[in-house]
Amino acid sequence: MRGLLFTVGILSFIFIRCGNTDKTTAKKEEAPILANATAVNASGDVDFEIYDYEGLAPLLNAEDDKIYIVNFWATWCKPCIEELPYFERIYAEQKNNNVELILVSLDMPSMWEKRLVPFVAKNNLQGKVVILNDPKMNEWIPKVDKDWQGGIPATLIYNSNQRFFYEGGFTYEELNQELNKFLNL
Repeated sequence: MRGLLFTVGILSFIFIRCGNTDKTTAKKEEAPILANATAVNASGDVDFEIYDYEGLAPLLNAEDDKIYIVNFWATWCKPCIEELPYFERIYAEQKNNNVELILVSLDMPSMWEKRLVPFVAKNNLQGKVVILNDPKMNEWIPKVDKDWQGGIPATLIYNSNQRFFYEGGFTYEELNQELNKFLNL
């Protein structure tokens, strides 16, 4: 619980410190929290689906024949950035085995155009990048996993038969080992 409160405190501080007081751009950054909303770069050629938790929930609970790797990350999180190449490599190696990679960005709206969009483009991320824009962290974090303290990186790996949640970063070998628990059923 202390970890969750610490994370909420840090994120609140970041939201306050990174908030833009210019009313013109503040309105622009207030993204609707709808499943069909998008965040685009200045040229309009990169977009991401923006969800509140209820909109994201179906991506966390699909009941089909696929294996889902859902990684919660942000561009400001160094351990998140360090492990992303491992997720991309695993996805490239396993996507033909019905593996889906969903990268859930927890970046703040003020970072979407200036940090998130360029980062995804520069690194040519192939996993599905979506944005979770839901300030009710105390409500949705335990819905993702009852033991999640709110720290990132965090990863959910699941299929229709089982699910495992991991708080903390992965090496390539660790991620591969965990995914093999699903591939070798």
